[in-house]
Amino acid sequence: MKIVSAEEMRAIDRATSERFGVPSLTLMENAGAAVADYVLSHHAGAQCIAVFCGKGNNGGDGFVAARRLHRQGKKIQVILLADPGELKGDAAAMFGKLPSSALAVHSSDELKSERARLSLQGDLYLDAVLGTGFKPPVSGLYADAIAIMNASKVPVIAVDIPSGADADAMGAQAGSIARADAIVTFTVPRPAHVFGMLTAGPTFVADIGSPEEAIVSALQLNVITARDLGQLIGPRPAESNKGSYGSVLVVGGSLGKAGAAAMAGIAVLRAGAGLSTVATPKSVLGTVAGFHAELMTEPLPETDAGTISTTALDRIAELAKGKTALAIGPGISRDPQTAQLVRTLVAKLQLPMVVDADGLNAFEGRTDELNGKGRTLVITPHPGEMARLAGSSIAEVQKDRLGVARKFAREHELVVVLKGHRTLVVQPGGDAWVNTTGNPGMATGGTGDILTGMVVGMIAQHPRDAFAAALAAVHLHGLAGDVMRESLGEHSLVATDLLRGLAEAFRRTQQAAKEKPVCLSG
Repeated sequence: MKIVSAEEMRAIDRATSERFGVPSLTLMENAGAAVADYVLSHHAGAQCIAVFCGKGNNGGDGFVAARRLHRQGKKIQVILLADPGELKGDAAAMFGKLPSSALAVHSSDELKSERARLSLQGDLYLDAVLGTGFKPPVSGLYADAIAIMNASKVPVIAVDIPSGADADAMGAQAGSIARADAIVTFTVPRPAHVFGMLTAGPTFVADIGSPEEAIVSALQLNVITARDLGQLIGPRPAESNKGSYGSVLVVGGSLGKAGAAAMAGIAVLRAGAGLSTVATPKSVLGTVAGFHAELMTEPLPETDAGTISTTALDRIAELAKGKTALAIGPGISRDPQTAQLVRTLVAKLQLPMVVDADGLNAFEGRTDELNGKGRTLVITPHPGEMARLAGSSIAEVQKDRLGVARKFAREHELVVVLKGHRTLVVQPGGDAWVNTTGNPGMATGGTGDILTGMVVGMIAQHPRDAFAAALAAVHLHGLAGDVMRESLGEHSLVATDLLRGLAEAFRRTQQAAKEKPVCLSG
């Protein structure tokens, strides 16, 4: 799903009406209806609802939601933060359709009056004060209304975007911004919906009538949704066999780090691939083989330090024959001899490949040897590994995650999966996709190894659609973490818990792919 700027969203609305003949009043009606539907499905017990409305189109959406909720038997109080005479166009038309009078508030003193206080006694607030066209800061009466919402204990549902937020901001925001327990926005998200941490709850993106042809953006930015992945993880044909879903070779492990390769290997299978083989130093093969019965293993020559030796090159090349995809790096160590082997393998082997962890560190200062031209090459760095590859600091990477990932993907003609809060998946051409699943409980050793196995396992199943396979793996990986957080919390979650959550993550994604509106995780 595309992410668009606030100005592009206005252009989409205009094009929808002017080029595709959908009246602007219809768009507003559909937007308000989406908000009302959300309230009825997620807050059915709320009987008294206060709707804060500004004088613009965001307020118009609120008027529609109020009218529709009133029809469903809800007690509604509209608080208009303006004089009714200031309303124009569609907002004025929708205000005229309200079934009961609104409380028009003209000043901060009126908002603090006894009459207003009584009107604000409700089970739920709708925030329809300021939309995505607003540029901060907010002040005066609107700021006072935001303060009332923020001080309340009832749930607050933002219409389009929390009032006071900058829709184009791509990071955390400061200033006077309304609290939101959920957001219902329209057509496609804006950057702040995805990057702005505007709600700890869900963000729903409702289709209100704009055709796909009207949704145009120059941002080259998208958000991963279940709907994008539905075809990749649908029901399997009855005549399936293990050969139908690819065979993966994982090259990794070393003395003291055998678990990383083992976790990647079993994640391959949990992601749905047919076969998984882990090639690892012979001294740690028993540890890897004992991790899970379904894993196949191959012993490799090793250095005195218990890492994979350069003499393993021919054996690995032989093992790669007939494999659908390969992952290299989990637990492989930074031994100089092993690093040389990694660089040689990446250059020599042309099958679809995922490089992670110390496999990436092998290219520090030698990124000219890391190129994916003419093949599928995916790298999955965390910010520290990305900093080493880019020759910068972690702080510099974190300051411009999107720019750094795009630059590296373009220059090296490969797919970058830059891990972290809002993991980015960037194509060689610069198109970027943002993941909204996952949580802080996943900030623990080994979750990256699970992701490596999932990415290569999904690619093995869909080698002709490798980028979409990578998107699916990233989304499911984060969702598995969210599933396990529900039972374990964030403090006790460990990497292998994600393997337990994957089946439910698949089920939820399959279900969500069929649902409307689209839901983005908080």
